[in-house]
Amino acid sequence: MRNAKALAFSLVALAFLFAGCVSGPQQQATGNCGDKSKKTGPVKIGFLMDTLKEERWQRDKEAVEQHSKEVGANLDVQVANGSDDVQIKQADNMLTQGVDVLIVAPHNGVVAAQIVESAHKQCVPVVSYDRLIMRSEPDLYVSHQVERIGEMQGQYALDHAPKGNYILIGGSKTDNNALILRKGQMNVLQPAVDRGDIKVVSDQYAKEWLASEALRITEDAMTKTNNNIQAVVASNDGTAGGAIQALGPLASKVIVTGQDAALDAVQRIVEGRQSMTIYKPIKPLANAAVDAAMKLARGQKVETADKINNEKIDVPAILLQPMIVDKNNVMDTVIKDGYHKMEDVYKNVPKDQWPKQQ
Repeated sequence: MRNAKALAFSLVALAFLFAGCVSGPQQQATGNCGDKSKKTGPVKIGFLMDTLKEERWQRDKEAVEQHSKEVGANLDVQVANGSDDVQIKQADNMLTQGVDVLIVAPHNGVVAAQIVESAHKQCVPVVSYDRLIMRSEPDLYVSHQVERIGEMQGQYALDHAPKGNYILIGGSKTDNNALILRKGQMNVLQPAVDRGDIKVVSDQYAKEWLASEALRITEDAMTKTNNNIQAVVASNDGTAGGAIQALGPLASKVIVTGQDAALDAVQRIVEGRQSMTIYKPIKPLANAAVDAAMKLARGQKVETADKINNEKIDVPAILLQPMIVDKNNVMDTVIKDGYHKMEDVYKNVPKDQWPKQQ
């Protein structure tokens, strides 16, 4: 299990990556865009977001805004609120207004290919943010190690519930990350299924990552098994919350995974109602995206260590390391890093049971 020292190492490595005079992928499909490389002065960044409904996306917005200000970029943020049509129109408007680069967190990774095509026609590079844009040629993908996150969730569940009935709850099928997470989870879980150690009694995806969908899925599986559930591999904290609501008093006895280290999830962890979450520090992610966008907008190159196939090309990728958070290391991760305040995390726990701060 990684700890705060691992996070510090990752941040130092990231800083080194962007501080050095290194180079990497060309703008992949922008054609003869020589004048772009001569751009000086402020860069105009368009940040297209799918939603702000979840705490983590609010943090992404704030972090991108902050770092854009720090590097002197002009930033335009638009939120599609879960609509492909709206996101496409927002992209078109940004391109009409003369943005130099787009950072896109797509609602639908396949539909968003239209954004990449439109941007490249105008010699505007595209950074795919957190979620991979499929079947197109984005210039860069900046995210955490999504498949590894799925493996971490699956391994945690298997380590703590090595036998029994499992519920698998994915995210929205329009989000390619949901599919990659499931692949990672099954990398770990399939051998246990094949051995007969665990039985997957429900394997479904929650539309739009909705907690209400996870609630329904979990209730159906509980009815099917007469409440005989040992683990719920929920792909994020929202779906974990829905599953926990369905489990009720059983939640403290069932392993429930999550992702995003949302405050309500971390509260459930210290209360003993959710087993774990995946902490993905947002600031390094936002900084990496903005720094790369600045370079691409000026026709410069960005060094990458990874590539991710999006069913058309191997997209150059910057993938940051996630970490597991459970009751044993809350203090050394999200609280120590200032991601959450101790008084907020432990607000529902009697104060005499709070851990001592060192």
